[in-house]
Amino acid sequence: MTNAHNFILNKLKDRVDNGSLRRLSTSSPPIDFCSNDYLGFARSEELRKAIYKETTILPVANNGSGGSRLLSGNTQYIEETELHVAKFHKAEAGLIFNSGYDANIGLLSSLGQKGDTFLCDELIHASLIDGVRLTHANRYTFRHNDLQHLEEKLKLCKGIVYVIVESVYSMDGDIAPLLEISTICQLYNANLIVDEAHATGIFGERGQGLVHALNLEEQVFARVVTFGKAIGCHGAIVLGSKTLREYLINFARSFIYTTAAPIHSIISISCAYHLLENQNHADEINSKINHFARLISVYNLTVVKPSPSAIQGISVAGNLRAKKASGILQAQGFDVRPILSPTVPLGKERIRICLHTYNTNEDIENLIRAIKKLTTNE
Repeated sequence: MTNAHNFILNKLKDRVDNGSLRRLSTSSPPIDFCSNDYLGFARSEELRKAIYKETTILPVANNGSGGSRLLSGNTQYIEETELHVAKFHKAEAGLIFNSGYDANIGLLSSLGQKGDTFLCDELIHASLIDGVRLTHANRYTFRHNDLQHLEEKLKLCKGIVYVIVESVYSMDGDIAPLLEISTICQLYNANLIVDEAHATGIFGERGQGLVHALNLEEQVFARVVTFGKAIGCHGAIVLGSKTLREYLINFARSFIYTTAAPIHSIISISCAYHLLENQNHADEINSKINHFARLISVYNLTVVKPSPSAIQGISVAGNLRAKKASGILQAQGFDVRPILSPTVPLGKERIRICLHTYNTNEDIENLIRAIKKLTTNE
């Protein structure tokens, strides 16, 4: 047995010992309160038919793209889809990446140069953290949504400064004070980058995101919108100026050195956006969020931190306790999952709940009752 193999075994044993070992599963309870399919697009028969129809009428629909977009993988259809998505979000231009992870590491790793500074909210997504780590720029964090701490740190920043936040945070579902952050960034000549992964489809007149809802398109340097959540597809787009798009084509390694997404994936994105802009799905999901909030109040569930987004969290400190609690709910048919340390800090473990347009009010109330019973019996 090699030293590398021993290292792997010891690391896995550590995870077993502290209750944080991750495992893949192919089965799930029937009532979905887990997936990021907030608008039901991933299971939408209407979207499936639209994708099939679009696929059959395209003159060329290869199984794969055949290469990177700088070689053989680019098409007019991809560029038209990028422009369509950018216009929907009130952006000048956009560049599609194969995933949200690729978009974040490609954007940040290409921007940060030696002497520049990234200033990040302490709770930003792992893909954003990894993108920053790939640079030679200075890297600092500020306390979550703490405007005073942000400003204190900005006074010390050097070079070109980028402030990185999420509009909706993926673990608690809380929102960033984007208006105030934008004002501070302008005061210190800092460039604001916003990950809109969990705001797309939920906020804005037609689900254009929180930046659009607050009319901040002109104040934000770059936005990242992912397609694997409310859009129900796969991939992501970086939105910004035409100059930023051209820069990323030339310097974003996760764009340059990867095979382009197959045309079917791009068709899915295009059709999903037509569906999003032609129906008011944002009102529908927000009615579910409001219903959940009312029931939290009615049942006096203090363990639930209410959120204005589709993401809700039940506080259950400790990996083993969180696993046990989620198992009890799963046995009752609710597909919920525990979020364990080290994904969240020790003592901040929770059960993450995602609300969807296809969750009935009865499903939501039954879940709330089960949570109330669970917390009462602890």
